[in-house]
Amino acid sequence: MTDSWVNSGERIGADLLLELSGPGGRRAALTRALREAVRSGRLPPGARLPPYRSLAADLGVARNTVADAYAELVAEGWLTARQGSGTRVAERAEPLRHAVRTPVQAPGRTGGPRHDLRQGTPDASAFPRAAWAASYRRAVQAAPSEAFGPGDPAGRRELRETLTEYLARARGVRTEPDRIVICSGFAHALRLLFGRGTREGPAAGGVLRGPLGVEAYGLGFHRELLAAAGVRTVPLPLDEHGARVDALGRERAVLLTPAHQFPTGGPLHPERRAAVIDWARVQGAVVLEDDYDGEFRYDRRPVGALQGLDPERVIYLGSVSKSLSPALRLGWMVLPERYVEPVLAVKGEREGWASVLDQLALADFVACGSYDRHVRRMRQRYRRRRDRLVAALAARAPHVGVTGIAAGLHAVLRLPPGTERSTVKAAAWQGIALDGLAGFRHPHGPTDGGDGLVVGYAAPAEHAYGAALEALCGVLPPE
Repeated sequence: MTDSWVNSGERIGADLLLELSGPGGRRAALTRALREAVRSGRLPPGARLPPYRSLAADLGVARNTVADAYAELVAEGWLTARQGSGTRVAERAEPLRHAVRTPVQAPGRTGGPRHDLRQGTPDASAFPRAAWAASYRRAVQAAPSEAFGPGDPAGRRELRETLTEYLARARGVRTEPDRIVICSGFAHALRLLFGRGTREGPAAGGVLRGPLGVEAYGLGFHRELLAAAGVRTVPLPLDEHGARVDALGRERAVLLTPAHQFPTGGPLHPERRAAVIDWARVQGAVVLEDDYDGEFRYDRRPVGALQGLDPERVIYLGSVSKSLSPALRLGWMVLPERYVEPVLAVKGEREGWASVLDQLALADFVACGSYDRHVRRMRQRYRRRRDRLVAALAARAPHVGVTGIAAGLHAVLRLPPGTERSTVKAAAWQGIALDGLAGFRHPHGPTDGGDGLVVGYAAPAEHAYGAALEALCGVLPPE
């Protein structure tokens, strides 16, 4: 390879000499050359780099070569990439030349992962800033004066009416505005239902009581929250058809993810959907339906909400944490009539959690069609990412099975027996943040779930995803 000049003075202030040489092919050579240009100060902090296409044309390399090199340097911290601002040299309190020889260490020792493949987080860089800002502006301008006073604990009427229409159309939920209570997310909903949801503190006389049936695999945070409220949880075995609801007995409620079991994947079988409703009717119990990613379906028709089978026996719980952003802190409970007043009594006289202005903005965002457009766009993006993950595994680790991929924002990688713990540890030392399947198992649940990784493919920014997949495949155990 020979030296190449980058004629991009209008972007970085002067022509830049990049020496593409050494082992490893053009991508490795370009990565080294850019890293050296930053370290030496020839590319100063804040300098904007050329777009992929421009640099690729200047150097005579493929566009993907430039994109992958940029992504690797972003992951290492040399560069930053933001929508609308391009790729720039990262700002540093000290020159990078003093840190370049520091060994790569595990997350927790250096403060953060190089590659974030944790489940449950959408692509933050894809937040629809312009459309949200437009809805926020319209909502504030149109809001009546009383909207700027103490908030109604049930939530703004505008949002509850909009959700009534949207949930009926998109998820098959049967309700009316007076049966919807706005909250700040799923965890807040659990606190309201099983313990005091106000600022005075937890575990102070919730609406529901245990014992509570739960799926044998789920979020440990939710189990801890319930335990703090004094609720005993009873794990239900899982198989290819979802939770074994035939194992339910005298529990007073059951918490399910029927559209897409978390984290193993797959919908609850139709016969079991009917069976759990019959159980609730006979026992006088209630079903809590966590519809955490109901919008994201790829290879099959959407599965309607379980709530539609019996609105008086199901509490439907949803939020925008996966579809928009967890930073909005907005969720909702669709309640049977008998639970509305008790939930509001626990919540308190005023809205103390969910921003009234955000509620109004979300109502406009949904009503004007921006929410549907964003969900469709992200559904396509996440499906492409899912497909890239599956293709990478087929090429690099065909012995690793992948399940739970027909929907959602994560996949489960099935590992050879006895390799989960070492793989998670190896990933951490390579700066990859992900979860082992065992971390989601109920402490009293069955232990035959096998070894696996729960890999989220939504969190990385688009430009960083290729490098994250490369790093993931590099730590997977051999056949």
